[in-house]
Amino acid sequence: MLQTSNYSLVLSLQFLLLSYDLFVNAFSELLRTAPVIQLVLFVIQDVAILFNIIIICLMFFNTFVFQAGLVSLLFHKFKGTIILTAVYLAFSISLHVWVMNLRWKDSQRFVWTDGLQTLFVFQRLAAVLYCYFYKRAAVRLGDPRFYQDSPWLRKAFLQGRR
Repeated sequence: MLQTSNYSLVLSLQFLLLSYDLFVNAFSELLRTAPVIQLVLFVIQDVAILFNIIIICLMFFNTFVFQAGLVSLLFHKFKGTIILTAVYLAFSISLHVWVMNLRWKDSQRFVWTDGLQTLFVFQRLAAVLYCYFYKRAAVRLGDPRFYQDSPWLRKAFLQGRR
């Protein structure tokens, strides 16, 4: 069972990683003249998103719902967060690779193609949705109902057996 002190530590770590993601999304374009620094920021951002995926999966594994075998119930409740996180990671990696390929050799020139701009908009839109849904899922996973046997869980288990 997830203890309150452990939950607050995990939640703080998740919010720290989300804050870093927000920071890189907000200020990475200011560092386009320093491609090495921008590359390091992008790599750390992608790793932070992967860490957030790992942390949320570990939180899922720690719930009584998961341990009772109701994985589909967890997936149903957090489907949007899971899918959006995967899409956001794909958009972020794609944008970072494209930006680095276009700007690596000539960082003084401002390169902004139509495709890059479109991907940039979709990545930033996905970032906003990712932050919202991920924070909501992280807070919802703190609900004690996920960590103990309860009538709603028994009802869901019986419906799953039918």
